[in-house]
Amino acid sequence: MRHQSRRRRRGPGRLVITVVVIVVVAAVGAGVFLHNRSTNSTGPLPVQLPAATGAYLGVYTHGVPDSYSGVAAFNNATQAKPDVVMYYSGWFVPFPGKFATTVANNGAVPLVQMDPDKISVSRIASGRYDGYLSAYAEAVRAYHHPVVMSFGHEMNGGWYSWGHGKTPPTVFVAAWRHIVKLFRALGAHNVTWMWTVNIINNAHGSSIPSPAQWWPGGAYVNWVGIDGYYLKPNWKFAPLFGPTIAAVRKLTLDPILVAETGAVPAAGQPAKIADLFSGIHQYGLLGFVWFNSTNSHGLQFGISSPEALAAFHKGASTYTRPGG
Repeated sequence: MRHQSRRRRRGPGRLVITVVVIVVVAAVGAGVFLHNRSTNSTGPLPVQLPAATGAYLGVYTHGVPDSYSGVAAFNNATQAKPDVVMYYSGWFVPFPGKFATTVANNGAVPLVQMDPDKISVSRIASGRYDGYLSAYAEAVRAYHHPVVMSFGHEMNGGWYSWGHGKTPPTVFVAAWRHIVKLFRALGAHNVTWMWTVNIINNAHGSSIPSPAQWWPGGAYVNWVGIDGYYLKPNWKFAPLFGPTIAAVRKLTLDPILVAETGAVPAAGQPAKIADLFSGIHQYGLLGFVWFNSTNSHGLQFGISSPEALAAFHKGASTYTRPGG
Protein backbone atom coordinates (compact mmCIF):
# COMPACT_ATOMS: atom_id res chain seq x y z
CA MET A 1 0.00 0.00 0.00
CA ARG A 2 2.21 2.68 -1.32
CA HIS A 3 -0.56 5.16 -0.86
CA GLN A 4 0.30 5.11 2.79
CA SER A 5 4.05 5.22 2.20
CA ARG A 6 4.65 1.92 3.84
CA ARG A 7 5.78 -0.26 1.03
CA ARG A 8 7.80 -3.28 1.95
CA ARG A 9 8.47 -6.16 -0.26
CA ARG A 10 8.42 -9.83 -0.25
CA GLY A 11 9.77 -12.67 -2.25
CA PRO A 12 13.42 -13.51 -2.86
CA GLY A 13 15.44 -10.42 -2.11
CA ARG A 14 12.33 -8.33 -1.48
CA LEU A 15 10.94 -9.84 1.65
CA VAL A 16 10.33 -6.93 3.86
CA ILE A 17 13.16 -5.80 5.95
CA THR A 18 10.84 -6.17 8.75
CA VAL A 19 8.69 -8.51 10.52
CA VAL A 20 5.28 -8.79 9.14
CA VAL A 21 2.68 -10.50 11.10
CA ILE A 22 -0.49 -11.25 9.50
CA VAL A 23 -2.75 -13.42 11.42
CA VAL A 24 -5.94 -14.56 9.98
CA VAL A 25 -7.16 -16.12 13.14
CA ALA A 26 -10.05 -17.91 14.41
CA ALA A 27 -12.57 -19.82 12.55
CA VAL A 28 -16.24 -20.29 12.32
CA GLY A 29 -17.28 -23.20 14.42
CA ALA A 30 -18.24 -25.27 11.41
CA GLY A 31 -15.39 -23.84 9.39
CA VAL A 32 -12.77 -24.79 11.93
CA PHE A 33 -14.30 -28.21 12.28
CA LEU A 34 -14.09 -28.76 8.55
CA HIS A 35 -10.49 -27.60 8.44
CA ASN A 36 -9.32 -29.58 11.43
CA ARG A 37 -11.09 -32.66 10.17
CA SER A 38 -9.34 -32.29 6.83
CA THR A 39 -5.88 -32.58 8.40
CA ASN A 40 -6.46 -36.30 8.88
CA SER A 41 -8.70 -36.88 5.92
CA THR A 42 -7.84 -38.76 2.76
CA GLY A 43 -11.21 -38.08 1.20
CA PRO A 44 -12.27 -35.33 -1.23
CA LEU A 45 -10.55 -32.00 -0.66
CA PRO A 46 -12.65 -28.94 0.25
CA VAL A 47 -13.03 -26.57 -2.68
CA GLN A 48 -13.11 -23.50 -0.48
CA LEU A 49 -13.16 -22.55 3.17
CA PRO A 50 -16.41 -21.71 4.94
CA ALA A 51 -17.17 -18.00 5.14
CA ALA A 52 -18.80 -16.03 7.94
CA THR A 53 -18.51 -12.58 9.47
CA GLY A 54 -15.68 -12.27 11.98
CA ALA A 55 -14.49 -15.80 11.35
CA TYR A 56 -10.81 -15.24 10.57
CA LEU A 57 -7.88 -13.45 12.17
CA GLY A 58 -4.60 -13.60 10.32
CA VAL A 59 -0.91 -12.89 10.82
CA TYR A 60 2.27 -12.56 8.84
CA THR A 61 5.51 -12.62 10.78
CA HIS A 62 9.13 -12.19 9.80
CA GLY A 63 10.76 -15.48 8.92
CA VAL A 64 7.78 -17.30 7.44
CA PRO A 65 7.72 -19.73 5.77
CA ASP A 66 11.21 -20.70 6.97
CA SER A 67 10.13 -20.56 10.61
CA TYR A 68 6.91 -20.68 12.62
CA SER A 69 8.48 -19.01 15.69
CA GLY A 70 7.17 -15.52 14.90
CA VAL A 71 3.63 -16.82 14.62
CA ALA A 72 3.98 -18.65 17.94
CA ALA A 73 5.33 -15.48 19.57
CA PHE A 74 2.37 -13.46 18.25
CA ASN A 75 -0.02 -16.08 19.58
CA ASN A 76 1.61 -15.99 23.01
CA ALA A 77 1.63 -12.20 23.16
CA THR A 78 -1.97 -11.64 22.03
CA GLN A 79 -3.52 -14.89 23.30
CA ALA A 80 -5.23 -15.00 19.90
CA LYS A 81 -4.32 -18.14 18.01
CA PRO A 82 -4.02 -17.59 14.25
CA ASP A 83 -6.34 -19.54 12.02
CA VAL A 84 -4.56 -18.36 8.86
CA VAL A 85 -0.85 -17.67 8.44
CA MET A 86 0.16 -15.56 5.45
CA TYR A 87 3.47 -15.35 3.64
CA TYR A 88 4.80 -13.88 0.39
CA SER A 89 6.23 -16.13 -2.30
CA GLY A 90 8.48 -14.98 -5.13
CA TRP A 91 8.37 -16.63 -8.54
CA PHE A 92 10.06 -20.02 -8.89
CA VAL A 93 9.82 -20.57 -5.11
CA PRO A 94 8.26 -24.01 -4.48
CA PHE A 95 5.30 -24.63 -2.19
CA PRO A 96 6.72 -25.10 1.34
CA GLY A 97 5.06 -28.36 2.26
CA LYS A 98 6.86 -28.75 5.58
CA PHE A 99 5.84 -25.27 6.74
CA ALA A 100 2.28 -25.75 5.49
CA THR A 101 2.06 -28.97 7.50
CA THR A 102 3.19 -27.09 10.61
CA VAL A 103 0.48 -24.52 9.92
CA ALA A 104 -2.14 -27.27 9.61
CA ASN A 105 -0.90 -28.99 12.76
CA ASN A 106 -1.51 -25.71 14.59
CA GLY A 107 -5.10 -25.61 13.33
CA ALA A 108 -4.44 -22.89 10.75
CA VAL A 109 -4.53 -22.43 6.98
CA PRO A 110 -1.62 -21.09 4.88
CA LEU A 111 -2.35 -17.98 2.81
CA VAL A 112 0.09 -17.59 -0.10
CA GLN A 113 0.66 -14.24 -1.82
CA MET A 114 2.32 -15.43 -5.03
CA ASP A 115 3.98 -12.46 -6.72
CA PRO A 116 5.58 -12.43 -10.20
CA ASP A 117 8.70 -10.47 -9.23
CA LYS A 118 10.76 -9.65 -12.32
CA ILE A 119 8.58 -11.93 -14.42
CA SER A 120 6.64 -11.12 -17.59
CA VAL A 121 2.96 -11.37 -16.75
CA SER A 122 2.10 -11.83 -20.42
CA ARG A 123 4.38 -14.87 -20.55
CA ILE A 124 2.56 -16.31 -17.54
CA ALA A 125 -0.70 -15.89 -19.44
CA SER A 126 0.76 -17.56 -22.55
CA GLY A 127 1.88 -20.65 -20.61
CA ARG A 128 5.62 -19.90 -20.56
CA TYR A 129 5.84 -20.79 -16.86
CA ASP A 130 3.46 -23.73 -16.80
CA GLY A 131 6.23 -26.08 -15.67
CA TYR A 132 6.72 -24.14 -12.45
CA LEU A 133 3.01 -23.59 -11.91
CA SER A 134 2.19 -27.25 -12.55
CA ALA A 135 4.75 -28.42 -9.99
CA TYR A 136 3.36 -25.89 -7.50
CA ALA A 137 -0.22 -26.98 -8.13
CA GLU A 138 0.67 -30.64 -7.71
CA ALA A 139 2.44 -29.90 -4.42
CA VAL A 140 -0.61 -28.00 -3.17
CA ARG A 141 -2.90 -30.84 -4.19
CA ALA A 142 -0.65 -33.35 -2.41
CA TYR A 143 -0.81 -31.23 0.75
CA HIS A 144 -4.43 -32.41 1.21
CA HIS A 145 -5.49 -29.43 3.33
CA PRO A 146 -7.07 -26.05 2.49
CA VAL A 147 -4.82 -23.33 1.07
CA VAL A 148 -5.73 -19.70 0.34
CA MET A 149 -3.87 -18.37 -2.70
CA SER A 150 -3.55 -14.94 -4.26
CA PHE A 151 -1.59 -13.79 -7.32
CA GLY A 152 -0.11 -10.35 -7.96
CA HIS A 153 -1.61 -8.57 -4.95
CA GLU A 154 -2.32 -4.82 -4.93
CA MET A 155 -2.32 -4.71 -8.72
CA ASN A 156 -4.35 -1.46 -8.72
CA GLY A 157 -1.37 0.27 -7.11
CA GLY A 158 1.56 1.45 -9.20
CA TRP A 159 4.50 0.13 -7.14
CA TYR A 160 4.82 -3.39 -8.62
CA SER A 161 5.82 -4.53 -12.08
CA TRP A 162 2.48 -6.34 -12.43
CA GLY A 163 0.50 -3.33 -11.28
CA HIS A 164 -1.18 -0.14 -12.47
CA GLY A 165 0.73 1.66 -15.21
CA LYS A 166 3.24 -1.15 -15.67
CA THR A 167 1.22 -4.17 -16.84
CA PRO A 168 -2.08 -3.75 -18.74
CA PRO A 169 -5.08 -4.91 -16.70
CA THR A 170 -6.14 -7.22 -19.55
CA VAL A 171 -2.79 -9.01 -19.34
CA PHE A 172 -3.08 -9.36 -15.57
CA VAL A 173 -6.59 -10.81 -15.94
CA ALA A 174 -5.40 -13.28 -18.58
CA ALA A 175 -2.58 -14.46 -16.29
CA TRP A 176 -4.92 -14.81 -13.30
CA ARG A 177 -7.40 -16.91 -15.28
CA HIS A 178 -4.64 -19.05 -16.75
CA ILE A 179 -3.23 -19.86 -13.30
CA VAL A 180 -6.61 -20.73 -11.82
CA LYS A 181 -7.55 -22.94 -14.77
CA LEU A 182 -4.21 -24.75 -14.63
CA PHE A 183 -4.53 -25.48 -10.89
CA ARG A 184 -8.06 -26.75 -11.34
CA ALA A 185 -7.11 -28.90 -14.32
CA LEU A 186 -4.44 -30.54 -12.17
CA GLY A 187 -6.92 -31.27 -9.39
CA ALA A 188 -5.77 -28.66 -6.84
CA HIS A 189 -9.32 -28.12 -5.65
CA ASN A 190 -8.22 -27.41 -2.08
CA VAL A 191 -7.38 -23.81 -3.09
CA THR A 192 -9.52 -20.83 -2.11
CA TRP A 193 -8.62 -18.13 -4.64
CA MET A 194 -8.34 -14.65 -3.12
CA TRP A 195 -8.11 -11.60 -5.40
CA THR A 196 -6.19 -9.00 -3.36
CA VAL A 197 -6.45 -5.26 -4.07
CA ASN A 198 -5.21 -2.07 -2.45
CA ILE A 199 -7.62 0.44 -0.97
CA ILE A 200 -8.67 3.22 -3.33
CA ASN A 201 -6.88 6.49 -2.60
CA ASN A 202 -6.98 9.78 -4.49
CA ALA A 203 -5.52 11.99 -1.76
CA HIS A 204 -2.17 13.82 -1.57
CA GLY A 205 -1.62 13.76 -5.31
CA SER A 206 -1.53 9.97 -5.54
CA SER A 207 -4.06 7.94 -7.45
CA ILE A 208 -4.97 4.37 -6.65
CA PRO A 209 -8.00 3.60 -8.79
CA SER A 210 -10.90 1.25 -8.37
CA PRO A 211 -9.73 -2.32 -9.00
CA ALA A 212 -12.58 -2.99 -11.46
CA GLN A 213 -10.27 -3.13 -14.50
CA TRP A 214 -8.38 -6.05 -12.95
CA TRP A 215 -11.44 -8.15 -12.05
CA PRO A 216 -10.97 -11.65 -13.54
CA GLY A 217 -14.59 -12.68 -13.14
CA GLY A 218 -16.59 -14.53 -10.53
CA ALA A 219 -15.74 -17.95 -11.94
CA TYR A 220 -12.09 -17.39 -11.01
CA VAL A 221 -12.40 -15.89 -7.52
CA ASN A 222 -13.64 -17.22 -4.16
CA TRP A 223 -12.63 -14.41 -1.79
CA VAL A 224 -11.57 -10.78 -2.16
CA GLY A 225 -8.70 -9.35 -0.12
CA ILE A 226 -8.33 -5.63 0.62
CA ASP A 227 -5.09 -4.07 1.93
CA GLY A 228 -5.06 -0.84 3.96
CA TYR A 229 -3.37 0.66 7.05
CA TYR A 230 -4.00 3.15 9.85
CA LEU A 231 -1.32 5.87 9.84
CA LYS A 232 -3.00 8.75 11.67
CA PRO A 233 -5.09 9.09 14.86
CA ASN A 234 -8.14 10.41 13.00
CA TRP A 235 -8.26 7.60 10.44
CA LYS A 236 -11.29 5.32 10.83
CA PHE A 237 -12.39 2.05 9.28
CA ALA A 238 -15.33 3.42 7.28
CA PRO A 239 -13.48 6.12 5.29
CA LEU A 240 -10.35 3.97 5.02
CA PHE A 241 -11.97 0.78 3.69
CA GLY A 242 -15.56 1.78 2.87
CA PRO A 243 -15.02 3.16 -0.66
CA THR A 244 -13.08 0.08 -1.74
CA ILE A 245 -15.65 -2.29 -0.22
CA ALA A 246 -18.34 -0.42 -2.19
CA ALA A 247 -16.31 -0.72 -5.40
CA VAL A 248 -15.81 -4.45 -4.84
CA ARG A 249 -19.51 -4.95 -4.16
CA LYS A 250 -20.25 -3.60 -7.65
CA LEU A 251 -18.23 -6.54 -8.97
CA THR A 252 -19.07 -9.41 -6.64
CA LEU A 253 -20.73 -10.55 -3.44
CA ASP A 254 -17.79 -12.83 -2.64
CA PRO A 255 -16.60 -12.77 0.99
CA ILE A 256 -14.07 -10.02 1.78
CA LEU A 257 -11.01 -10.35 4.00
CA VAL A 258 -8.90 -7.34 5.03
CA ALA A 259 -5.80 -9.12 3.80
CA GLU A 260 -3.13 -6.76 5.11
CA THR A 261 -3.50 -4.15 7.80
CA GLY A 262 -1.91 -2.60 10.85
CA ALA A 263 -1.57 0.64 12.79
CA VAL A 264 1.51 2.66 13.69
CA PRO A 265 1.82 3.43 17.43
CA ALA A 266 1.41 7.16 16.74
CA ALA A 267 -2.06 6.50 15.35
CA GLY A 268 -3.10 5.05 18.70
CA GLN A 269 -2.93 1.29 18.30
CA PRO A 270 -5.42 0.27 21.01
CA ALA A 271 -8.14 2.49 19.52
CA LYS A 272 -7.34 1.44 15.96
CA ILE A 273 -7.42 -2.25 16.87
CA ALA A 274 -10.84 -1.78 18.45
CA ASP A 275 -11.99 0.16 15.38
CA LEU A 276 -10.73 -2.61 13.11
CA PHE A 277 -12.63 -5.35 14.91
CA SER A 278 -15.75 -3.16 14.97
CA GLY A 279 -15.45 -2.38 11.25
CA ILE A 280 -15.16 -6.05 10.35
CA HIS A 281 -18.48 -6.74 12.09
CA GLN A 282 -20.14 -3.58 10.77
CA TYR A 283 -19.38 -4.44 7.14
CA GLY A 284 -19.88 -8.18 7.51
CA LEU A 285 -16.33 -9.11 6.47
CA LEU A 286 -14.49 -12.38 7.01
CA GLY A 287 -11.83 -10.88 9.26
CA PHE A 288 -8.36 -9.43 8.83
CA VAL A 289 -4.65 -10.17 8.62
CA TRP A 290 -2.40 -8.09 10.88
CA PHE A 291 1.00 -6.89 9.61
CA ASN A 292 2.96 -7.18 12.85
CA SER A 293 6.21 -5.70 11.64
CA THR A 294 8.34 -2.79 10.52
CA ASN A 295 8.22 -1.95 6.82
CA SER A 296 11.00 -0.91 4.48
CA HIS A 297 10.29 2.75 5.24
CA GLY A 298 10.76 2.23 8.96
CA LEU A 299 7.08 2.39 9.86
CA GLN A 300 6.34 0.06 12.78
CA PHE A 301 3.14 -1.94 12.96
CA GLY A 302 4.11 -4.54 15.53
CA ILE A 303 1.83 -4.82 18.56
CA SER A 304 3.87 -4.45 21.72
CA SER A 305 2.26 -2.18 24.32
CA PRO A 306 0.14 -3.83 27.04
CA GLU A 307 -2.82 -1.68 26.02
CA ALA A 308 -2.60 -2.71 22.36
CA LEU A 309 -2.16 -6.38 23.25
CA ALA A 310 -5.18 -6.18 25.55
CA ALA A 311 -7.24 -4.52 22.80
CA PHE A 312 -6.31 -7.28 20.35
CA HIS A 313 -7.15 -10.02 22.84
CA LYS A 314 -10.49 -8.39 23.63
CA GLY A 315 -11.38 -8.01 19.96
CA ALA A 316 -10.38 -11.58 19.17
CA SER A 317 -12.72 -12.82 21.89
CA THR A 318 -15.67 -11.49 19.85
CA TYR A 319 -14.77 -13.72 16.90
CA THR A 320 -16.11 -17.21 16.31
CA ARG A 321 -13.42 -19.53 17.68
CA PRO A 322 -12.90 -23.29 17.49
CA GLY A 323 -15.54 -24.93 19.57
CA GLY A 324 -17.19 -21.57 20.17
